[in-house]
Amino acid sequence: MSFAKAQDLLRLAQMAASRRGGVSLEDICAEFDVSHRTAQRMTEALEATFVNVSTTDDAERRRYWRMDAPLPDRLQPRQETAIEALEIAARTARDEGRIRHSRALEDLRDGLLARLNPRDALRSEADAEAVLAGLGQVTRPGPTVTLKPAVTDAVIEALRGPFRLRVCYGAQGAAPRVIEPHGMLLGHRSYLVARQPARGEDILNFRMDRIYEAEVLNESFQLASGFSLETYAAQAFGVYQDPEQYSEVVWRFSTEAAERAAEFRFHPTQVVEPQDDGSLIVRFKAAGWLEMAWHLYQWGDKVDVLAPAGLRELIAGHQRSDFDALP
Repeated sequence: MSFAKAQDLLRLAQMAASRRGGVSLEDICAEFDVSHRTAQRMTEALEATFVNVSTTDDAERRRYWRMDAPLPDRLQPRQETAIEALEIAARTARDEGRIRHSRALEDLRDGLLARLNPRDALRSEADAEAVLAGLGQVTRPGPTVTLKPAVTDAVIEALRGPFRLRVCYGAQGAAPRVIEPHGMLLGHRSYLVARQPARGEDILNFRMDRIYEAEVLNESFQLASGFSLETYAAQAFGVYQDPEQYSEVVWRFSTEAAERAAEFRFHPTQVVEPQDDGSLIVRFKAAGWLEMAWHLYQWGDKVDVLAPAGLRELIAGHQRSDFDALP
């Protein structure tokens, strides 16, 4: 057996040991990017190599392979990538003010290091730190709004319930209000998506940086029927929601900018249409003209707004031709 195949077999054994329901042929095909027949050969090797492999079939007659006990610690592979991933996630959570998540991720990282022998732990830490030092995005360049960790923790606790929140919002001294959190939209400015029963059934956005106190109440509630945070977020270009602006958006990028624009995912629902003259048309449905205008400014005079008219009027006269580079 080649070294690569041995590594794949070890990875497969770890998957079968860590997933409660085991792994199917479809899981193996997706994880290792192999054919169905190769996945079958991998399960045959798994059964031939380890004595503690069991199989079960679900209601649709799909077979799952499971290892009834985890692999011995001495068979653990090097963990630099896992340590890197946990460290990146922990730093991201800390940057976003999610201190509870950051600490939990750091505990997982420390536990992983503790299971390694001292030499491997030291090497994995050093290798992970070398990679992290080269990942500029970990430091989140660019302006962001600072969130209060205590408020973020309270929101996360309320989302688990879900429980109502009593928040002090806006100016200091404002009267508390009770809201029903449905999710958070994280970005350069983050928003809490919630209902405020006193104002009706509409879903509203509350700026996280303007919540200066938050208390979780021992009162559960029913989420809005059919609500999906993903669907809700897709109604906006950024985070700002405005039902009156929601409509089809059509941008045409010039031939000079078409290749660069094709690399972007402007919106989850976008449709890209290359044109015979080399330009590129991008279509999607969303609201938030101001956030669109902020983004379009970076493209200078290399993009035209074909629709909606309100957005076209908003950027008229502000398209520059002297930018040295495209986004």
